[in-house]
Amino acid sequence: MAVIKVRNTGEVIEGKENVAAFLNKQGVLYEHWDASKLPAHLQNKFVLTDEEKADILAAFQSEIEDLAKRRGYQAWDVVALCEQTPNLEELLKKFEQVHTHTEDEVRAIVAGHGIFVIKGDENTGYFDVELEAGDVISVPEGNPHFFTLMDDRQVVAVRLFIDPSGWVAHPYEEKEGE
Repeated sequence: MAVIKVRNTGEVIEGKENVAAFLNKQGVLYEHWDASKLPAHLQNKFVLTDEEKADILAAFQSEIEDLAKRRGYQAWDVVALCEQTPNLEELLKKFEQVHTHTEDEVRAIVAGHGIFVIKGDENTGYFDVELEAGDVISVPEGNPHFFTLMDDRQVVAVRLFIDPSGWVAHPYEEKEGE
């Protein structure tokens, strides 16, 4: 279950309802899928073939289609990151830059862990959302954020897009007084 850590106050928010309420107030969608739907042969596996990625999409097909229908997503894929990922350090450096997108950034964690660092409203500031298997998050278009791995450095996630060809990170810089 997701845990939120508010950076400027040190507040920790736990529990599905509390996490969902906090994120909803910040305009961030949070849901939880049944991670046990991940086929047994793919649990704790972070280096995946295209066939295994297709198996993951098939396992969560109804959830993906439901979310896509509600939110207008047109395409989806699976991303897997771990120590064996080529150029992992380079990828993480790119991910760990605060940026925005011209559409939502959606992740459904199906194995492992990850952290979204998201800029909240002016009273909240930045907060970390520690995600684990089953957690689904959608950071809204234009909202400054970045994604990184937790200490175990392994994650498998379904990503959903309105237009994957237009899903580009735009660097974000803080302005005075923000």
